[in-house]
Amino acid sequence: MEKVFRDPVHDYITVTHPVISELIDTAEFQRLRRIKQLGTSSFTFHGAEHTRFSHCLGVYHIAKRITDYFSLNFPLEWDPDENLVTQCAALLHDVGHGAYSHTFEGLFNTDHEAVTREIITSPDTEINAILRKVSADFPEKVASVISHEYPNPQVVQLISSQIDADRMDYLLRDAYFTGAVYGQFDLTWILRVIVPTENGIAFKYSGMHAVEDYIVSRYQMYMQVYFHAASRSMEVLLQKLLARAKFLYNLHPDYFALSSPCLVPFFEKNHNLKDYLRLDDGVMNTYFQVWMSHEDEILADLASAYVNRHLLKSITFDPKAVELKDLDFLSSLVEEAGFNPDYYTGIHSNYDLPYDFYRPSSEKPRTEIKILQKNGSLTELSVLSPLIKSLTGTIHGNSRFYFPKAMLENPKFTKYIVNDSLITDSIQPTEIADKAVSQQLSLDDNL
Repeated sequence: MEKVFRDPVHDYITVTHPVISELIDTAEFQRLRRIKQLGTSSFTFHGAEHTRFSHCLGVYHIAKRITDYFSLNFPLEWDPDENLVTQCAALLHDVGHGAYSHTFEGLFNTDHEAVTREIITSPDTEINAILRKVSADFPEKVASVISHEYPNPQVVQLISSQIDADRMDYLLRDAYFTGAVYGQFDLTWILRVIVPTENGIAFKYSGMHAVEDYIVSRYQMYMQVYFHAASRSMEVLLQKLLARAKFLYNLHPDYFALSSPCLVPFFEKNHNLKDYLRLDDGVMNTYFQVWMSHEDEILADLASAYVNRHLLKSITFDPKAVELKDLDFLSSLVEEAGFNPDYYTGIHSNYDLPYDFYRPSSEKPRTEIKILQKNGSLTELSVLSPLIKSLTGTIHGNSRFYFPKAMLENPKFTKYIVNDSLITDSIQPTEIADKAVSQQLSLDDNL
């Protein structure tokens, strides 16, 4: 019995293999319905309410189209026995994402990729029980694809490379739900020119322009959507809110045990997989609304600001030109205005490398995109494409300093800002020194 999902990006997603169908019905996979794909971006792009669940289905769908195509057209280059492990890895690649995962991970030292592998390999999960029906070692095989340790590079690159099923789905899906038309590219043609090779995957020369379009679309989505200043403002607010709650737990553990019990194991640094799977975006949002009435003014204010979308404002700065003392000086002005800088200022940096060729000496070498030419030779993409060559190895993005909106009406603060950027030349060393002396005198008076 086939199962059909009506999808706004791929039209129909069809599931015919019983293992895939059973995996979708597990509690661990269904939890992804309650986790937004783009986290705080829905505060900026109101249509971005789609979930990790729909994205994972989409990645499975693309992987199935590719493996079916390979099985039919490349019997010597592709082993059909790899179809199921590829499709399972595609479906489950994000199953370890937690509530507001990237912000949560930074504060509570969790790793969604490690959790994904644990969900797949732990004998206590429904997913593991289903995978073990295939074979005793099948869960480890699926997990090794996600950790890039699977012996077949074709399978690994279909799930994780510079052009893979994961990226192709999230670009199209995120563009659709955010309304960002520049995230579109010709998926159908890319899937017609993809070929398996001895060391991975490649694309026929006839499809090179479709691959170019994909990389440019990825670049545009990062610059215009993923790195949007307002979404990052909400991330900073969320980080500060959770940090304040974590601090207050040490003072009022009983309150948090009653108001937000699922977070207690993370405050105490003794959480397990079961604790992790209890959390989702809805649980967290409920806790935030409860915290809005807390007697601690900072926690209540941050919770209210997050729930009601009261953004922090920001300015860009060049981390190569700006010294820490310059940002500390701005923070001191925020404190002078009555805001605790530990919770009302923040630095948020986002940078991306749109494309790069293989650099074995780099910390995280990338699998380059290969173009199959008519004579059978494989050539790295940027060698053939002047457009991609211009993006190769170049890092794009910015660093932002976040602060309360009220500071924009403070002339002592705004005189250091031009065109929403920090002008460091205007901050004189004497001003910083005078500020430090003033703070010390104030501290002496209080003592």
